[in-house]
Amino acid sequence: MKTVLMVAEKPSLAQSIAKILSRGSMSSHKGLNGTCSVHEYSGTFAGQPVRFKMTSVCGHVMTLDFLGKYNKWDKVDPAELFSQAPTEKKEANPKLNMVKFLQVEGRGCDYLVLWLDCDKEGENICFETLYYALLKVMECYFMLGAHCVSKEMKPLLPCKEAAWPGSRATPLHCTAFLVLDAVLPVMTPAHGSEKTVFRAKFSSITDTDICNAMARLGEPDHDEALSVDARQELDLRIGCAFTRFQTKYFQGKYGDLDSSLISFGPCQTPTLGFCVERHDKIQSFKPETYWVLQAKVNVDKDRSLLLDWDRVRVFDREIAQMFLNMTKLEKEAQVEATSKKEKAKQRPLALNTVEMLRVASSSLGMGPQHAMQTAERLYTQGYISYPRTETTHYPENFDLKGPLRQQANHPYWADTVKQLLAEGINRPRKGHDAGDHPPITPMRSATEAELGSEAWRLYEYITRHFIATVSYDCKYLQSTISFRIGPEHFTCTGKTVISPGFTEIMPWQSVPLEESLPTCQKGDTFPVGEVKLLEKQTSPPDYLTEAELITLMEKHGIGTDASIPVHINNICQRKYVVVESGRRLKPTNLGIVLVHGYYKIDAELVLPTIRSAVEKQLNLIAQGKADYCQVLGHTLDIFKRKFHYFVDSIAGMDELMEVSFSPLAATGKPLSRCGKCHRFMKYIQAKPSRLHCSHCDETYTLPQNGTIKLYKELRCPLDDFELVLWSSGSRGKSYPLCPYCYNHPPFRDMKKGMGCNECTHPTCQHSLSMLGIGQCVECESGVLVLDPTSGPKWKMACNKCNVVAHCFENAHRVRVSPETCNSCEAALLDVDFNKAKSPLPGDETQHTGCVFCDPVFQELVELKHAASCHPMHRGGPGRRQGRGRARGRRPAGKPSARRPKDKMSALAAYFV
Repeated sequence: MKTVLMVAEKPSLAQSIAKILSRGSMSSHKGLNGTCSVHEYSGTFAGQPVRFKMTSVCGHVMTLDFLGKYNKWDKVDPAELFSQAPTEKKEANPKLNMVKFLQVEGRGCDYLVLWLDCDKEGENICFETLYYALLKVMECYFMLGAHCVSKEMKPLLPCKEAAWPGSRATPLHCTAFLVLDAVLPVMTPAHGSEKTVFRAKFSSITDTDICNAMARLGEPDHDEALSVDARQELDLRIGCAFTRFQTKYFQGKYGDLDSSLISFGPCQTPTLGFCVERHDKIQSFKPETYWVLQAKVNVDKDRSLLLDWDRVRVFDREIAQMFLNMTKLEKEAQVEATSKKEKAKQRPLALNTVEMLRVASSSLGMGPQHAMQTAERLYTQGYISYPRTETTHYPENFDLKGPLRQQANHPYWADTVKQLLAEGINRPRKGHDAGDHPPITPMRSATEAELGSEAWRLYEYITRHFIATVSYDCKYLQSTISFRIGPEHFTCTGKTVISPGFTEIMPWQSVPLEESLPTCQKGDTFPVGEVKLLEKQTSPPDYLTEAELITLMEKHGIGTDASIPVHINNICQRKYVVVESGRRLKPTNLGIVLVHGYYKIDAELVLPTIRSAVEKQLNLIAQGKADYCQVLGHTLDIFKRKFHYFVDSIAGMDELMEVSFSPLAATGKPLSRCGKCHRFMKYIQAKPSRLHCSHCDETYTLPQNGTIKLYKELRCPLDDFELVLWSSGSRGKSYPLCPYCYNHPPFRDMKKGMGCNECTHPTCQHSLSMLGIGQCVECESGVLVLDPTSGPKWKMACNKCNVVAHCFENAHRVRVSPETCNSCEAALLDVDFNKAKSPLPGDETQHTGCVFCDPVFQELVELKHAASCHPMHRGGPGRRQGRGRARGRRPAGKPSARRPKDKMSALAAYFV
């Protein structure tokens, strides 16, 4: 029996699709990575009985990054990132072992069906699933011949001259080869011209849509995958080059930027530009005084009408006073004309992503990123159709009544839905057909108890919007009366609802209730109650709301429906803007200076025009009308020239920075002494936190996201710098470090960013050699190091991961012994306990032993993590001992991660 492997984008989707296709009769088990499940069932495929295996990836399998040294900021000129730096696709999450998992599950399969999201990103992941396989196929192609390559892979193969990854002549490093690349080499070879790779196109997780997709399988779209690869590479190269240069330049000069990264992005920066443009309009706004003539006429004793002046307003007080003098003496207002006209308020267009994000921000108070995540969760659970779509037009063959019937018994809108089904639905308005997915549609009924308050609010809006699109327009009667008071003309308008239509289901869109106008004819008169002059002032625009920003981004082609929330979230995280009440985006000082600097040097870096043009080119790649390499090369060449001009002209932006921020020498407070000049260095707490010596003009980076304080005025034996202590809090870990060694590793086996807990100095009392105990109980490369500052609540912390072992509470002294355990080779600990609280038998207060193997110590050690904690040794006493020994021992075939065994061997490593 043949086997069909099917791959979805998320584990929850795989389960839902398998459940539908198998009609609930499937068996499930976890895959080798422990995250993705495999669902198996029997059925028919291409007219023959087969065994189906349904599994998934977890979003993008691969991520694009630079090779080797090009990831090190200090060793590479950012200009090299535009062309010379090779890129590669790496596993996005190596811990998931996704490629190996796909190869194991695909081994021996005869067909592959891809159930990935039906957008450009989904097409990209389709080919991502093939990535590693392509390299093997290429090897087979060039070494054994083309007859060894399956027909699905041959169109993807380049010429021999441009065959290997890293060549600019072909996009081999693109994500476009992933699920397929991992699976094709291990599948059963195809017979003749038999097709073995299929693509399922679907928009919702419903029985009908999934079964229809299975019946009409197509092929993956290589062009759409390439367009995503092009966008990823452009964003990586351009963003990294500008970000690295301006971050290093400005953080080396100013101490109060309060941003760990001064990032630039081809989409992110124009997004920030919109916010700063509005800020500039507010700051440059000059209010003007104007005057309005207001009149009231009495309809009867208890009722009056407020009239609107036909001139609206005037900006000259003398002229306004003249009009007032001409009208205030009149006693009656004469009716000049009356009219009644039936009007309609149109029902909304079908819902697309951008409109959903706008309403979520402006009406529901949900940020775009949060709204998108909530919508995706509703989609994977089968409550709504695919939430990423630019289309606002339903196809003619779309079943509108099906989703509507799902809502017929809902407690909130059942009556409206039943009435629509009985009277006949109204065809939705004709909107824009982008050719991607149908508009966002509710696929099944749900309640707040099922979804939770946040998801329910978004689901409720989506459902009400859908019902409104198939409802009738709201009809109302607009009555207008024109009055004349002396020489001036005034108007009064009223509205009366004839048929509420869609506003029954969307009450916030209803026509506002207004006082009905009196019945009158031309020539009738009414007594004038009051005429007065009102003085007012023009007001500045407010800061952009997220909804307004989304509108601008869509209008100018900045980002896609999927990436717009990400760009807005980025400028918030970088502290370029802050979100104020009403979800308004107010630029910070840093955001304002950056945009003004870009305008001063090269306005195209911040204007939306150039990115909009690039997006059009990327869309042409997706349509097969533009060449990937040509678009990539041309765009990178443009930005490389702009980058060189930006570097040469950076003094223009620096002038703006000098006005707004303080230099390093004038920032921070004295903390520790420099080992070179022995003067105090200043601790700059604003991100990124660092130490600066104004006398030597040197800056030393420090560990982030913790507190820094002086460490007992102790000095490093290598460079005479005073040590500082970094701590992540009472529940976290802490370690001392030398500012100079942290930035300039003193030994060959050390890297930049290592503290004393990783220093291999053989004799320093703070080093790994003196305080290291043994291999971490969780990770393979870390060492548990005693924290000598943690007493009386003593701790051991891994110098690589977040494991913290609490031990020996209330002990007077804990010291790492030069002796090691015979069983696991971990260092022994000498512990002096408090006599009143000693856990030792009898009256003993001192004990030496191994924390992994000694039964006394095992009871006193508890393993914790940042968010949760659990006992280091589980089960009864016998099991504790066994687990302690197993975790303390060095794993077979792996090098020891423990400290050097003695001082002489450590010295020999460096001096012999």
